[in-house]
Amino acid sequence: MTPRDASSLAWDKMGGLIPAVVQHAWTGQVLMVGYMNAEALDATLESGFVTFYSRSKERIWRKGETSGNRLSLVSVQADCDGDALLIAARPEGPTCHLGTGSCFATEAGGIAWLDRLSGIVRERAAADAGESYTARLLSEGIARIAQKVGEEGVEVALAAVTRDAEGCVEETADLIYHLTVLLEARGFGWPDVVAALRERHEG
Repeated sequence: MTPRDASSLAWDKMGGLIPAVVQHAWTGQVLMVGYMNAEALDATLESGFVTFYSRSKERIWRKGETSGNRLSLVSVQADCDGDALLIAARPEGPTCHLGTGSCFATEAGGIAWLDRLSGIVRERAAADAGESYTARLLSEGIARIAQKVGEEGVEVALAAVTRDAEGCVEETADLIYHLTVLLEARGFGWPDVVAALRERHEG
């Protein structure tokens, strides 16, 4: 969306305000809902960080201006009537003032939980290697991590022909965990993998 597109929104329906639903750009989890006026939307598009109009403070308010937990803008879409916005963003820390990832109680489920797994691996990287398997694995280097990924891949293949569905699930979970550690060690993440898959599909 551009500032020119913003001028065509239905600002008059709610006295110059439009509800804005903020969604995690990768997981799809709904993070929060706020309101924007034209000035807040312009500030969002210009700065690259999600900015709202605070009805309680009666002023423009950039998310994270005090806490530092900003929302880095990825995209803005209007709905079919032009009276609501869907904001895709990458959170820089917890979104909710209560310290949780979302203002809604339900944690992201399904494949979106891989983002949470990546966060856990990242946190464990700084732990004592004597107390954390993840920290120890990362400290042993890429070659050791790659070896574990290879071993777990073989375990999945064997489970596919020798075990039931539950056994396959368990072995696949082990493989996904070790792949996540490998991603962390190599400096990329599941969003990069998903982007590559989408590019192949769309191509």
